[in-house]
Amino acid sequence: MFFLLRMAFWLGLVLVLLPREKTPESEKLPQVGASEAVSAATAAVSDMTQFCKRQPAACEVGGQAATVIGRRAQEGARKLYQIITDKRAPDHTGSIGSVDNTDAAPRDTLTQDDLQVEWRGAP
Repeated sequence: MFFLLRMAFWLGLVLVLLPREKTPESEKLPQVGASEAVSAATAAVSDMTQFCKRQPAACEVGGQAATVIGRRAQEGARKLYQIITDKRAPDHTGSIGSVDNTDAAPRDTLTQDDLQVEWRGAP
């Protein structure tokens, strides 16, 4: 649960710090300095750390929910991986017949007559 809160905080911080275009509407917004933003973020984080002391039941249920969601995410990722690996394209194009690798030893198809060297005399 606390991981999700931290992730949301950092993602929000990144989104806030992205450069923006100057528009007439943005000039009307209140201007907040970096030091003010840091002190407000620090206060928010310290308040979040005290949340489980104030609401232990909510933290317990949230932890159980995070565990269930984590397991479902793992199962979903595992199933997606199986779908991808089972349905992937074959390694060959099919224009050449498939190779049967069950017999790894090379087969000798030459007979003894084929192996006899023909005598070539002087012309």
